Amino acid sequence: MTRGRPRQFDPDAALDHALALFARDGFEKASVQELAERMAICKPSLYAAYGNKETLFIEALRRYAAQGAEQRAALLNDEPDGRRAVEALLRMTATEVTRGETAGCLIVSEAAATPSGYPPAVRDAVASALASGAAQLRARLVRAQREGDLDAAMDVDALTTYFSTVMVGMTVQARNGTTSAQLCAAASVAMSVWSGASAESAMHRRDR
Repeated sequence: MTRGRPRQFDPDAALDHALALFARDGFEKASVQELAERMAICKPSLYAAYGNKETLFIEALRRYAAQGAEQRAALLNDEPDGRRAVEALLRMTATEVTRGETAGCLIVSEAAATPSGYPPAVRDAVASALASGAAQLRARLVRAQREGDLDAAMDVDALTTYFSTVMVGMTVQARNGTTSAQLCAAASVAMSVWSGASAESAMHRRDR
């Protein structure tokens, strides 16, 4: 009697399934058994491929962060107007964090929930993902200032912290039932802090 072929292991698909569970339950609550079931592999195979739940979570988080970074880059860089680019980012966040059973953002949720007892590597990975998103936003604000869409007197670091805080708040609100429409309305209010370049500066740019 011949034995059947072993089931093919698709690392990308398996990681996506693990990511979905982590997004729903978080690092601490997601069990190795349920992760293995979601990934359609046995627990020994999970340990052989990733070592432990900590490493699997970090891999899934990096995948999630990379996907988010790609989305943000396209959104922020393709829109030539700085103000519209940042507002589009806030609105995209409002839509994404209210979508499906995994409402919220995995990175923000873990940053808020990560206690001191979490493995240091997990805490570092979450902090790194948060910092990466803030760096993308800051770079776009710097560009907006350089191109005259944002007043030179505006504090870019403070604005980065402000808009990042707004997006973190959206995740918390989404977890508690706030709708996409409500968060988009809040995004419009948040953009009221944006101050464009002076009319004189804009005139000089047009004359160049």
